[in-house]
Amino acid sequence: MTAATLTRQAPEASDASPPSLADLQQRFAPVFARIAEGAAEREHSRSLAHAPLQWLRDSGFTALRLPQSLGGSGATLEQLVALLVDLAEADPNLTQILRPHFLFVDRVLYQGTDEAQRHWLPLVAQGATFGNATTEVGEGAVGSLQTSLVPDAAALGHWRLNGQKFYSTGSLYADWISVLARAVVPGQPEQTVHALVAGDAPGVERLDDWRGFGQRLTGSGTTVLRDVQVPAHAVLQFRSGEPSPIVAFAQLFHLASLAGIARALSRDTLAYVQGRRRVFSHGAAALPKDDPLVQQIVGQLASTAYMSELVVRDVAQALGPILRSAEAGQARADKAQLDALELRAAQAQVAVVDAVLQAATRMFDVGGSSALAEGLRLDRHWRNARTLASHNPVIYKAKSVGDMLLNGAEPVYFWQVGLAAKNA
Repeated sequence: MTAATLTRQAPEASDASPPSLADLQQRFAPVFARIAEGAAEREHSRSLAHAPLQWLRDSGFTALRLPQSLGGSGATLEQLVALLVDLAEADPNLTQILRPHFLFVDRVLYQGTDEAQRHWLPLVAQGATFGNATTEVGEGAVGSLQTSLVPDAAALGHWRLNGQKFYSTGSLYADWISVLARAVVPGQPEQTVHALVAGDAPGVERLDDWRGFGQRLTGSGTTVLRDVQVPAHAVLQFRSGEPSPIVAFAQLFHLASLAGIARALSRDTLAYVQGRRRVFSHGAAALPKDDPLVQQIVGQLASTAYMSELVVRDVAQALGPILRSAEAGQARADKAQLDALELRAAQAQVAVVDAVLQAATRMFDVGGSSALAEGLRLDRHWRNARTLASHNPVIYKAKSVGDMLLNGAEPVYFWQVGLAAKNA
């Protein structure tokens, strides 16, 4: 599906009661099961996940957070996060593909103008998805942007977009791409904006050149923008330079994916041990499933999955009321609430990343060399977890937590990458 051929009709608005989590899990369980069936083989053969994403679109999953009045499910943030853990257990590539989509939807709900909400949110109800193109590689300074948006001299009310992005998560699959750029108008200060372009628009080139050893199917490669025309209504400016719950929301996606991976590796280890008959001469039982040492590892993996999901839900329970209050037009969270949320999200990252990575390594202790068989593809759990854990390096989050607790330091809300400024 492309932006040019989007024809799915949005569901009619409903005044029904919001669905329960149990209802939503029952609704999407068959879709997730279908996705899980081919997950290992898709990753092994590097078959892009266009079909699974279409199943999620068709099921209404991508419109979960839209209010029912706009044709969505009206799911709460807490419900979305619980479902993301379920989806990540089936295939964490899909949660990562949809991360920029759900971030865009909630950012428009939380920070968008009435005009932006009227124009973009109905497209989500029709099945449209949004990717991102934010990060640039190369010699740019920290926080700088080379991608530029300038007024179109030949078309009043339009702009021209030029630049190149990497880590363009989800954009290979998306109908629309949110591109972070510098708006450059002669005689005016530059502004940072989000330019929304159709994935199939003239001048947009999406390259499948992501070569990380994990999360192989997320489409997180290069997006090239050559003189792309952008109408004025597709240039959005969100508040920046101030604390925002969207930062914790972005981190929560990674944590939900890690919690789903923890479940999957626990599940696959259990199945592997239960089907295994060969034992070691120095083992402690006639069958691996009866060996106390193997039982210990299986118990530890299950406990890590349990802990990870609890931590993820705890952060979601802190974030959900903040988003609901703002989206209902009520008082926004004050800085103390946002600082507490950011501290909680940072602590959660430190706890979950270390635990899941350790579990993904220890799972191989239950079976010797046979657990390394290519056909089992158990290594994908470690590779995917390690890749997710590298997006926002946990050492800096741990340092930030320590500084906040020891010295009352401000949370770090804005994480950017680039070359450090040279000393004068």
